[in-house]
Amino acid sequence: MRYGNLRQWIEQLRRDKDLAVIDTPVDPYLELAEIHRRVVEEEGPALLFTNVQGTPFPVATNLFGTVQRVNKAFGTRPEQLLKSLTTAMDQLIPPSGAGLWREKTVLLELLRAGTKNIPQGEAPVLGVCSSSDPLKELPRITAWPKDGGAFITLPLVYTENITNPKDHNLGLYRIQMYDDSTTGIHWQIHKGGGFHHSQAELLGETLPVSVFIGGPPALIAAAVAPVPERIPELMLASLMLGGKLPMVQDPLGGHRIPAEAEFSIRGRVSPLERRAEGPYGSQSGYYSMQHDFPVMHVQRMWHRKDAIYPATITGKPRQEDYYLKDYLQRLLAPAYPLLIPSVKALWSYSESGSHSLTSAVVRESYPREYMVSAFRILGEGQLSLTKFLLLTNVQVELTDFPKLLETVLERFNPQSDLTIFANTSMDTLDYTGRKLNHGSKAVMAGIGSPVRQLPRTYTEGLLPSITAAVPYCGGCLAVSGASYEEDPELPERLVAAFKERETAWPLIVLVDQAEEAVSTQTSFLWTVFTRFNPADDIYSAAGVHRGSVSYTLPIIIDARMKPGYPEELAPSEDIAKRVDRNWNRYFPLA
Repeated sequence: MRYGNLRQWIEQLRRDKDLAVIDTPVDPYLELAEIHRRVVEEEGPALLFTNVQGTPFPVATNLFGTVQRVNKAFGTRPEQLLKSLTTAMDQLIPPSGAGLWREKTVLLELLRAGTKNIPQGEAPVLGVCSSSDPLKELPRITAWPKDGGAFITLPLVYTENITNPKDHNLGLYRIQMYDDSTTGIHWQIHKGGGFHHSQAELLGETLPVSVFIGGPPALIAAAVAPVPERIPELMLASLMLGGKLPMVQDPLGGHRIPAEAEFSIRGRVSPLERRAEGPYGSQSGYYSMQHDFPVMHVQRMWHRKDAIYPATITGKPRQEDYYLKDYLQRLLAPAYPLLIPSVKALWSYSESGSHSLTSAVVRESYPREYMVSAFRILGEGQLSLTKFLLLTNVQVELTDFPKLLETVLERFNPQSDLTIFANTSMDTLDYTGRKLNHGSKAVMAGIGSPVRQLPRTYTEGLLPSITAAVPYCGGCLAVSGASYEEDPELPERLVAAFKERETAWPLIVLVDQAEEAVSTQTSFLWTVFTRFNPADDIYSAAGVHRGSVSYTLPIIIDARMKPGYPEELAPSEDIAKRVDRNWNRYFPLA
């Protein structure tokens, strides 16, 4: 079934008994988020809070918080269509009559895609308009104790290129609510909305901004999707929806509005105006620190007469966003070989917090072709934010990270297959670099036939300052001991000690709690890849050979917490106790 708006999706969840309605009064300050997180952890139902303090609007959360729910929201049709589109390219380029006829079904789907204008009287979003203190009645949701304020967490932020309105961006950028008519916009400099703002600012122009909340599930997914540059998000939404996306002209002027949205906020961002935004408990699992970001002055807000306010809560993986992001990766997977022909498969790991880790199966038809693939990946849209890239030419299931890592380590040549790029740009949410948006990248490859057998049991004995040594998978050993503040030089001594022992372990990861880190794939990926900067924290006995660094085994990654890293997210104990007391009131037994 295709869901044309948020309430159709909610009603389907209600019919399927996959929706819990909470009529008990709930505080949007921390309490709502604590309830949501507990339900997500248990892979529980979607939530509809009907009595949120301070707002007349019901709040819906956890709309996409399980694999089954995401699959139900979008079905198999979008994936099948994207696969058909990529397959059809062989027939359609160059175009021929026979090829066009063979792919007529796909072409008809493309002809159905796009947007369509509908009369203002048929657009539910235009039910009510507020222009005086337009944000006054919106829920003020604060998710974590040290957040800098209340945030809109599912805002679909729409902008257009100031010099070319056909170039638009629909992205999910968090919105901090300063007051009833002013917000911050967390535009990251690497993404489409950030480009539009930067260009307008260079020209000294005010940038018009629209923020849509709700609408078809396909519209929300399109705003989250890591689509390649120049592919319109509204087109992807239409393809996922299976028909043209209904749009309506704002009666007061400005951008068109998705007719089935729940809310539409219209504002403007003046050049050079900044205000402190954050802290914010982000999908990295840590607080995103306070920085100056652009300010939006809200002119008006349209909303449906019976509007429902969708929201989500970010935090340490896995949260609700994990399930939607993984679905979108599967959806877009067929496109990568078209964009980068030498890439056969690609996967980014949501468990690593943000953009920390990506892997790919690549072609190796001539020596070191994998580096061509690496440069292409690191130069493509949001993939350019990747901090650590793992490559192999062996067909392996990339979502099985232990299997992938073993495949790489069996083939890894430290003298040639580890490349570290210092002084690169870094994801705004990653604070392991020396300052905001500055960091480094690493590419590690395992190509060809295996060159070693990997150890799976540690029998080499403990070392001074090391209290635990636990295998994560074949060839990868997690060790823990003194903290970074107690012993910052520990990795250098470990390199010498393990080398003297002629260790069989090619990769050793130094963490604060080894047993906890290796307990699950999610724990390992989050603990390790959110806590190191490649140029600063990868250690090996190395030399310079023919102008490049030549490493030797073992490779040691220092993934301990370090001074300057943001604080790990933790709930309020008082709120947790309140939720404990009220749990049976939220979810009374039938």
